[in-house]
Amino acid sequence: MDRHVPARTVARVRTRAWARTAGSGAVALVAVFALGIATAEPGVPAPYTRAFPAVGVLMANGEHWCTASVVDSPRGNVVATAAHCVAPAGEDGEEGQVAQDGLAIGVLSFAPGFSGKDPGRHPSGVWKVASVHVDERWTRYGDETADYAFLTIAPDATGRTVEQVVGRGVVPEPDWSPGPEREVTVVGYPEPDHNPDNRPVACTTRTEPDDEDPKMLYINCPGFWTGTSGSPWVADRGGPGRPGRLIGVLSGGDTDADSTAAPFDARARRLYEAAAAGRTEGPPTRGS
Repeated sequence: MDRHVPARTVARVRTRAWARTAGSGAVALVAVFALGIATAEPGVPAPYTRAFPAVGVLMANGEHWCTASVVDSPRGNVVATAAHCVAPAGEDGEEGQVAQDGLAIGVLSFAPGFSGKDPGRHPSGVWKVASVHVDERWTRYGDETADYAFLTIAPDATGRTVEQVVGRGVVPEPDWSPGPEREVTVVGYPEPDHNPDNRPVACTTRTEPDDEDPKMLYINCPGFWTGTSGSPWVADRGGPGRPGRLIGVLSGGDTDADSTAAPFDARARRLYEAAAAGRTEGPPTRGS
């Protein structure tokens, strides 16, 4: 089954069309591992565990599309991902009509803790995306510094919220002024071509300003192939009871090892607050 994932940015896309080099190496002091323990040797996969139960697959029409993560909110109903995962990029003030690969995005749902070969396991269920909240800078201009989105997640049939099910103690809080240099753990789900068992990968390293656009954050960690768009960048994570602070989501990158994120800011906060308010009808919120 082809589980396609959209391009990650307008200028620096991550689609199947890009040739990738699996030999990209990790920079010093970077730990990269199959989602699990942070004590792995750099570049060596560690045993799989559900160390990040709030992170999962964002699906479109039931297929792997991107990565997303629950973020702490008063009602426990908010998930963060990349804007290009949920809304076409605009150009010259006009809204886009399809994703950057020419496909419609489809009906969205979220599966936290997803793993296993197709069709995979959904230990915390599959959750309906009730509404999408994106910045107008993305939907009208394709501005990668606004490539973040917040989704309102509908409760399940028993009235529980997604945050209740994954556990409030494992969900990061949002950080609206992160700064350019932070130690972060980034978690994402590569597409099955590079990840047939659908196990998330993770990397702990330090961010720095991106050379091409200093307003963006940059990391160097191999293994973040197509499918990892929307992966959470979590700072200040300290183990049980210290889930950290979400400072942004994976947006762009020229190779599987080079990744960027737009740091959360005041505009991101307005989108988050709209999602947390739980509006579930009408067109997507487009903050400005």
